[in-house]
Amino acid sequence: MKLWKISQCVNDDYDTFDSAVVAAETEDEAKHMHPSAKTDGGSGVPDATWGWAPPDRRTVEYIGEAKAGTQKDVVCASFNAG
Repeated sequence: MKLWKISQCVNDDYDTFDSAVVAAETEDEAKHMHPSAKTDGGSGVPDATWGWAPPDRRTVEYIGEAKAGTQKDVVCASFNAG
């Protein structure tokens, strides 16, 4: 499992996420994760891009290897509350 920083600068208003650190196997898998949940579509939010950006507008940066046994998940997220 790898650690990735995912970020976006499309939605920069209040009540939006600007970035998150996620554990995922691939860059593409990380790109499709939502900071509020494990993956888009599984967030429980009606629109998976709520407070976020569409996958093609997200930036993904490899950070390093996760500790053995780490599951696919959001490690931490940055939310700009209004």
